[in-house]
Amino acid sequence: MVRRMYQLALRAALVAVFALSGSTAIAQSPVTAPADFFGHELGADRELARWDRIVEYFELIEGESDRMRVIDLGPSTEGNPFLLVIISSPENLANLDRIAEVSRTLADPRGMSEAEIAALVSEGKAVVAQSLGLHSTEVAGAQSGPAIAYDMVSRNDPETLRILDETVMLLLPCINPDGEIMVVDWYRETLGTEYEGTGLPFLYHLYAGHDNNRDGDYLNLVESEYIAKVMYRDWKPQAYVDHHQMGPYGARMYVPPYSEPIRPGADPLQWRELAWYGAHIAYKLEEHGMAGVLNAGQYPGWGHFGWHWITPFHNITGMLTESASASLATPLYLHPDQLRGGARGLPAYEAQSNMPNPWPGGWWRVGDIVKQQVIAARAIQDLAARNRETVLANMANKALRQTERGRDAATRSYIIPLRQHDGPTSQRLVNTLLKSDIEIWEAQQAFDVDGMVYQAGTFVVPAAQPKTGLVRNLLGRTLYPDNTWTRGRDGSPLRPYDTSTHTMAEVMGVRVDELGVEVAGEFERLVEPTTLRHYSSGDRLRLDGRHNASYQAVNLLLDEGVQVERIDRAGGSLAVGDFVVLDAAPELLEAVASDSGAEFAAMDAGPGVEHHTIERQRLAMYQRYQGGNMDEGWTRLMLEEFDFPYTSLRDTEIQAGSLRDKYDVIVLPHDRTQTLMGGNDSRFGPARPVPEQYQSGLGDEGVAALREFVEAGGTLLAIGRSSDFAIEKFELRVRDVTAGLPSTEFFCPGSTLRVKFDTSNSLALGMPATGYGLFWDSPAFELLPASDSERYHRVVTYVDRDLLQSGWLIGEKYLANKAAVVSADVGDGQVVLVGIRAQHRAQTHGTFKLLFNAFIR
Repeated sequence: MVRRMYQLALRAALVAVFALSGSTAIAQSPVTAPADFFGHELGADRELARWDRIVEYFELIEGESDRMRVIDLGPSTEGNPFLLVIISSPENLANLDRIAEVSRTLADPRGMSEAEIAALVSEGKAVVAQSLGLHSTEVAGAQSGPAIAYDMVSRNDPETLRILDETVMLLLPCINPDGEIMVVDWYRETLGTEYEGTGLPFLYHLYAGHDNNRDGDYLNLVESEYIAKVMYRDWKPQAYVDHHQMGPYGARMYVPPYSEPIRPGADPLQWRELAWYGAHIAYKLEEHGMAGVLNAGQYPGWGHFGWHWITPFHNITGMLTESASASLATPLYLHPDQLRGGARGLPAYEAQSNMPNPWPGGWWRVGDIVKQQVIAARAIQDLAARNRETVLANMANKALRQTERGRDAATRSYIIPLRQHDGPTSQRLVNTLLKSDIEIWEAQQAFDVDGMVYQAGTFVVPAAQPKTGLVRNLLGRTLYPDNTWTRGRDGSPLRPYDTSTHTMAEVMGVRVDELGVEVAGEFERLVEPTTLRHYSSGDRLRLDGRHNASYQAVNLLLDEGVQVERIDRAGGSLAVGDFVVLDAAPELLEAVASDSGAEFAAMDAGPGVEHHTIERQRLAMYQRYQGGNMDEGWTRLMLEEFDFPYTSLRDTEIQAGSLRDKYDVIVLPHDRTQTLMGGNDSRFGPARPVPEQYQSGLGDEGVAALREFVEAGGTLLAIGRSSDFAIEKFELRVRDVTAGLPSTEFFCPGSTLRVKFDTSNSLALGMPATGYGLFWDSPAFELLPASDSERYHRVVTYVDRDLLQSGWLIGEKYLANKAAVVSADVGDGQVVLVGIRAQHRAQTHGTFKLLFNAFIR
């Protein structure tokens, strides 16, 4: 009874302390409490504060408190404010530029003496970044942001004052503002109906949806650009945490460290610091009576390269918290027998050393999640404040040790030669690496390494730099571990959290030479984005058909009515697939070259070889509801980046037929036949009710309309698992050789595989003879015996042996010499089966042309 009374008293104190009623630890604060501004406590049942009001609240309390500064980093994808809220003591806020400079210097202290480093450690403040609201249906995060801020600016107890004096909090209170607005509006619209608490019918980010945390490396989204600028370049914090939510039927909260396996390349201190911070978070949660806290479980140390998993390779202690979800803002009741284990590190839902206090069940509310996140946010700042000098000293320590590891590594230099199959894309890779503040040098003169001569303009990425682990994972061959941690008891492989490799150079189709020596020569360090753009004037100009940028240039020229030819037979300086631009105004060419990065080369005369005038195809792409399709969103982003006009097709327009009158090409993004047809994807649990206007599925009418479209001369391009749909509904003589195989026989979770391109096929124009394809939840094709086999064409084929470049592959024999991309003539049209993920997350630049060639003929 005494223990129960203590828990109740502590819980009541927690509500009072953490911003939900407006009191402080010592005295009433003049800062407006969230409840007074929003009209309800943050986390109240069936109440969600909308982003526009949250922005107003931050602006209000910035004016009321001398402990906070609000910075609008710029517009989000859809034009909403993207905020950075800096919280610290008034003295620190007055000295932010110097604090940031010290933090950046300690992140790369090469060339400094021990005494100079020690002086900076003594002077500096621990900088900790925290982000919320990335996944918008995880609604508590955006609600917790104002509560965390109020907790810090309104309290005056010794712990709070120490945190303010010793640390700087970089609070990113909602890193997907657009989605927050969408979800709040949806929740309010459905409140009190049978649809209350259901997920959004469409993507909660214009392009990425839930995938918006898979962009910490490529930085394709504007929101990612803002975060990278804060964390990778401007501040370089010592620690970072991303607060999330997970499913409702397990632990109440996951906190660091991660479970096995870990990704190689980070300094060992990173994994120790993860455990250090995580233990303190868990300790504080237990101290406040929060049950069901799990650490060292469920989330592996090898994950995607989103924010919390990529930051350890920036020498930032990148952490994740995950709270159990309710039904958006609607409370959820859970019975004890509904609570389950089965995750990594939690085989059963019962007490164990990393979850000693299981939650017994009952009502679970958003308010519970807000309390957890406020406690966790404070705990991280508290540990950094108590150990400020240790945290700062080890930032420098990690940087210097990682530099030495790079100097002693098997690969000591990553060379990006000037001569590339697609030069502008290699420039894009270099510029992307620069955004992550990776050290890159450009050769000012030719240099020689063991008889290999590299031209001036070659880029060198030394392994001997603080971010050597990041360099290794983005540019070097990466093999996912196959061991006890990655196999179940029955020997079946455990699926990685995302793709099993994130080797940027491979999927972008950029050649990188890994050398075991540090190169010597005349080099200049890159500090600004670079370009290889060459612009020539003349009546006839050549665009290299191997370059992705050339397709963007062609689109921009076609928009202006310029005639563009394509070469059908090689001759002179022209290769098959090259473009020839006729009679374009010089000022237009200069603008196009600047916008696209394309290289225009002068020609003495017209093509003089077989060629044809190109036509841009009328392009459409299927867009469904059912929560939206992330692959569709990323494909839209790719199309817009390269200036391909397109139309989004909903079910009703497809079912209405007469598609050939309006379109030449229809794209089906990666999806499952069941979902395309309108059924619920059983992998994600039982179906929930959906308003009629958001019900989705092609049905038999849609299938008939697509068949009519193709037979009348249209092209249907099916990506990934949509190929299964096309094979079945068009009765193609093709089968997926991986279908039905157990994972012990065949398993390939997001890996780069070696392939051959048939460059005589129009779909593979501009491709190299060999390269890599990303295999992830992909079919692989075998052509079955048929009397009309001439209708089928292999475009991309897996090599016959040693298929794996990076990632994890079990069962190579099933893919060897099988097709990765097949086209089939159907009536007067064509069905193209793209098994590899040719445009995955707008990242796989090396295979974009397999799609581009279908869009420009």
